[in-house]
Amino acid sequence: MLRRALESQGHVVLEAHDETEAVQHLRQSRPAVVVTDLKLPAGDGFGVLRAAKELDPELQIVVMTAYGSIQDAVTAMKEGAMDFLAKPIDPDHLILMVERAIAQRRMLAEYMLLKEELAERRGAPRIIGEDPQLRQVWQQMHRAAGTDATVLLQGESGTGKELFARALHALSPRADGPFVAINCAAIPETLLETELFGHEKGAFTGAAARKPGRFEMAHRGTLFLDEIGDLSLTLQAKILRALEEKRFERVGGTSSLHVDTRVVAASNRNLKAGVAAHQFREDLYFRLSVFPIMIPPLRGRTGDIPILARHFVERFCREVSKPTLKLAPAAVDELCEYAWPGNVRELQNCIERAVILCDDDTICQRHLNLSFSSPRGRGSEATPAGQNGRIDGRGSAPTAAADPWTQIDLSGTMGDAVRRVTVAVERRKVEQAMREADGNKERAAEALQISYKALLQKLREYGVET
Repeated sequence: MLRRALESQGHVVLEAHDETEAVQHLRQSRPAVVVTDLKLPAGDGFGVLRAAKELDPELQIVVMTAYGSIQDAVTAMKEGAMDFLAKPIDPDHLILMVERAIAQRRMLAEYMLLKEELAERRGAPRIIGEDPQLRQVWQQMHRAAGTDATVLLQGESGTGKELFARALHALSPRADGPFVAINCAAIPETLLETELFGHEKGAFTGAAARKPGRFEMAHRGTLFLDEIGDLSLTLQAKILRALEEKRFERVGGTSSLHVDTRVVAASNRNLKAGVAAHQFREDLYFRLSVFPIMIPPLRGRTGDIPILARHFVERFCREVSKPTLKLAPAAVDELCEYAWPGNVRELQNCIERAVILCDDDTICQRHLNLSFSSPRGRGSEATPAGQNGRIDGRGSAPTAAADPWTQIDLSGTMGDAVRRVTVAVERRKVEQAMREADGNKERAAEALQISYKALLQKLREYGVET
């Protein structure tokens, strides 16, 4: 009777006749709520309660008991039960209690995820732009959002792939579920498996307690696998199995866990080329690219650059408590001419720096600090080293080499000038190291004699394409 009442409200119900069968269901499935009688033919509800709490401390449990055994229900609540129902059971009361338990569990999961995200992010993500290419991406996003198909977001570093993944989640029927993101390139391979799949207590030295992985945390929501092209072949095989079977084992575990997770993956690498070079599994590539979406680079939608720049100016002025600054027409022209190899992320960093440096009411060219970078169509390939590239009106050879110090912005204090030069040198050195290491971050960090984590921070800070 209770099963039919719950199923009539759209819930999926698993039944168990005794403690042993209930524990088996708990280990094989991932229920959102457990409803158990305290009196069972074999074992008792306390055994079910303890087993459920051991497997998942946050699992919501409702106990049922006879009217004369209210004290047992109170004891169960002290051991972690959410609430109790006295017999005879009113199905409507049970349905309300189950829905409340599901809502509480969802709020708890969202709180944990938001607490983690708020430590890394500043404000809710927004996608700004009116370019036709961007509108086409939005149309594709709307089509994919209504399905559970795996989506592969491809685009250069800094194009905002995570923002698009979050938008896809918000547009989907899973919007009420969690959105869990993990950067596969930012975590050492030795730790990445436990981050993805979790681990059991005692699985390895230092594993003092069970830890759920990102696949578990994204149950009934969306899991965003950023920079999936950096995964080792071993982990690729495990992710393929989790995608195909929706099952996996925690590190050190023996029982198989079932998850209902929609996966969105992203990469700034050419995964097809990775498949051809035997660096990426072909079967995983086809499993991920059910619905591929290509995000255009910023230099391909120049009409959006002024819109994005003004949006970032307003945002950072609010953050530093400044009146909203204006962008000088010459500054806007320079922004539109620049090639933006770091895409939107680099533009955001540029505007944030300009807002901090600007002491007037208008952001000028000197505040942008683009002096050391080649604007669109005027790169180093067009001008030989040591020449200023200018030709007189008669088309004669280039004039004598210009003094390089005249190209350096020496405005502001000594600290400001030194900081601009340091930023430019660091960025060029990082770019050179990444080129010489063929994109291998570990080798580049070793060549620069900095830590792997420090290199990742500089790659993000300077918008360097990896």
